[in-house]
Amino acid sequence: MTERPAASPPAPAPADPVDAIIGQWAAVRPDLDTAAMEVFGRIFRLSRAMGDRMERAYARYGVSRGEFDVLATLRRAGEPYTLSPRQLSGTLMLTTGGMTGRLDKLERAGLLRRSPDPHDRRGLQVTLTDRGRELIDEAVGAGLAEQTAALSSLDRDRAEALAGLLRELLAGTGREQGAS
Repeated sequence: MTERPAASPPAPAPADPVDAIIGQWAAVRPDLDTAAMEVFGRIFRLSRAMGDRMERAYARYGVSRGEFDVLATLRRAGEPYTLSPRQLSGTLMLTTGGMTGRLDKLERAGLLRRSPDPHDRRGLQVTLTDRGRELIDEAVGAGLAEQTAALSSLDRDRAEALAGLLRELLAGTGREQGAS
């Protein structure tokens, strides 16, 4: 049996702004354990950078990130792509006032429609229109292309390992949030 040579570990990433911040803290407060700051500083910066990229990707379709989230939630619900405003608010962790503004704009754009709930005279249903479904199907592809491009600096195994580590970290915070 021929042994494969051991894969060499990946080269360390170049220093980044978080390294500079950690170095500054080490100089003035060497007693601090800044390991958490290294992780969360990078997560926050990554979130901001990717949020900006996603916002630009969705803007090409005439929707903001928040509006994309509404359309994506309806699309993921499956046919007939209908949820109540309360279900949408709960999934997206929005107040009813915040949800109403998004629904108003998306309805004016012809991407969804609101109608009375046939099972509850007091309720409404929000349904994705055909135009809304076409738009979200294109926009989600554009968003995934941005995310894939950003992740391309990692090979598949490292990307999967990172996803697993982040899943563990998120579970450890005790706060699971819905995803677009």
